[in-house]
Amino acid sequence: MKIKNSRLDAIRLILSTQEIGSQEELLNELAKEGFTLTQATLSRDLHQLRVVKTVGVQGKYRYVLTRPHQYRHDGPEGEMRPIAPTTEINGFLSIKFSGNIAVIRTKPSYASTLAYHIDAYNFPEVAGTIAGDDTVMLVISESATRGAVLKALRSIIPNL
Repeated sequence: MKIKNSRLDAIRLILSTQEIGSQEELLNELAKEGFTLTQATLSRDLHQLRVVKTVGVQGKYRYVLTRPHQYRHDGPEGEMRPIAPTTEINGFLSIKFSGNIAVIRTKPSYASTLAYHIDAYNFPEVAGTIAGDDTVMLVISESATRGAVLKALRSIIPNL
């Protein structure tokens, strides 16, 4: 199990720091890190990590991590440490408020991933989201202030 956890950690790190567009590219990067595995094993790992393939800013396909809480096992005594979402992954551009609605603009094809992260965190300040290609409509809970919403979102959108 230790080898699998290390391999999953390596996949998380590679996908959070590089644009990888195919399983072959990812297998090559893993080989550089000392991991030898089959395409079938990699496929199962990607499924377990809930990795999805999306269109990046340049119009090229790339794999992205969809779980909002990603971890590495490289802390003291194998302790799990969070890998923070990055600007490159969340694609955030701007946010505007109107009543109890916030409209978040993203780079093309990033809105659904960002909405997934917002919903997965289950913020009490957010009633829910609806995503298009480059826009997320966020419904703010009745008791929440705009400041509280911004504070919550900053935990997953570093450049907010």
